Amino acid sequence: MTELAHEATCLVCRARAHAPRRLAQGLALFAAGLCVTSGILDLRPAQRAHTRAAATPVIEAAPAAEAKRGAVAHQVFAQNAATARAHDAAALQVERDAALGVDRSLLLASPGGVIATAARVAQWRPLVVRAARGTEVDPNLLEAVVFVESSGRGDVTGGSAVGLTQLHPSAARRLGLHVDLRRSNKLTRQIFHTWSHAHAKQLRRWRARYDQRYAPAHELRATASYLDSARETLGRTDLAVESYHVGVKTLREVHVPFAELYLRSAATDDYYFRVLAAKRVMHLWRANRNALRFELAQQVRKNSSEEYMHPLSQTHRFATPNAILRAYGHALRAIPMDTPHTHIAISGTLGAEARKLGRSRRLYRGLRPPTLDVLLYIGRRVHELSGSRRGLLLTSAVRDNRYQRTLMRVNANAARSYSMHTTGYAFDIARSYSSPRQARAFQFVLERLSAVNAITYIRESGAIHIAVSSDGSAKLRLIRALGG
Repeated sequence: MTELAHEATCLVCRARAHAPRRLAQGLALFAAGLCVTSGILDLRPAQRAHTRAAATPVIEAAPAAEAKRGAVAHQVFAQNAATARAHDAAALQVERDAALGVDRSLLLASPGGVIATAARVAQWRPLVVRAARGTEVDPNLLEAVVFVESSGRGDVTGGSAVGLTQLHPSAARRLGLHVDLRRSNKLTRQIFHTWSHAHAKQLRRWRARYDQRYAPAHELRATASYLDSARETLGRTDLAVESYHVGVKTLREVHVPFAELYLRSAATDDYYFRVLAAKRVMHLWRANRNALRFELAQQVRKNSSEEYMHPLSQTHRFATPNAILRAYGHALRAIPMDTPHTHIAISGTLGAEARKLGRSRRLYRGLRPPTLDVLLYIGRRVHELSGSRRGLLLTSAVRDNRYQRTLMRVNANAARSYSMHTTGYAFDIARSYSSPRQARAFQFVLERLSAVNAITYIRESGAIHIAVSSDGSAKLRLIRALGG
């Protein structure tokens, strides 16, 4: 009992000792409550700051940066894909233009004429279709190769090349054909000297056994196999066809369309474009022979295809000096007199006959807009390729019929009937160059523009006469899109 009383006394003593401190804590809490209630103390900003810090941790910055890099990469990929599509579309349009501009040599140099050549090629059509079966080769393309290589003559020879597709002995053996040159040449000599048609026919059958290049079915199958293998190796049909002329090794590292390669470099020739032109000729021969005959007639009128490009019945000509004067500002544009920038120098003889008509020479320093664009492109491109300080010399531009008749009295090269100069679509460049390098660059540019049917030209004694298509500006845009 005594112990209990003692403990109670101790508790009372401790309570008395702690009472002042507890009283002070209670008063402090009461004062803080009054401050919050009255608005003197606001704890909400600190609470919001703490909430923001908790809601946006630092580790979220890394995913945001990663997303930004992904968006940039996606944009670059889309731009590259769009550029590739634009290149392919431009290359396809260039190929169509090249096929539409029927190769003049293809029409005029075909043995017996283009109609007879197309008929000879067409007789091999069943064998062509059979040879292309089981491959990715278009029979029309294989037929066009026959047109270009042999003009449909199965036993024609060109050096060591033989047959419809002109295979060389080594290439034929690699493609699995049997070639015994000793026996083949011996039989060829016997065929040449025999007078008997039946004997010659028998000798040809024997020769085809020893040299299968003389067996059309075997050679066509070998050629189709080559084109199919080249297409698989190079990844493109256009490059595969070109490789038939220049070899797969030359094009192995090429990853652009043939049109772009041809316009940008001299690594290849226009073989693929000639095959496309032959393909179009065969299509016309089957579908519309009258159109093919009309094109042939237009091609033979002059030494170039300018009248096919601008037929007389469909092309406006300037009759008088006043007609030229009225055309400036819309149908005609003045040629810039700024050689350091255009790299085109104006000859002192340009418009020399104007004084006889009571006119200024400056009246005849103009061209149609697409023609002027092509002229300026030639000047700039030749300068880029050659680095020549002296520009090309322009000797003739637009004329009218009256000027042309006056010129005929003093210039033997002046056209006596339909002059392309009177349309504003033609000009002449003097064959006077500052260096052989400039001459080669000029020829390179002419060949490229001609291949895409932007121009056609005639090599005269003192000048190059160039006629430009009415859509020359559009074709220049295609060439620029392909880096040419």
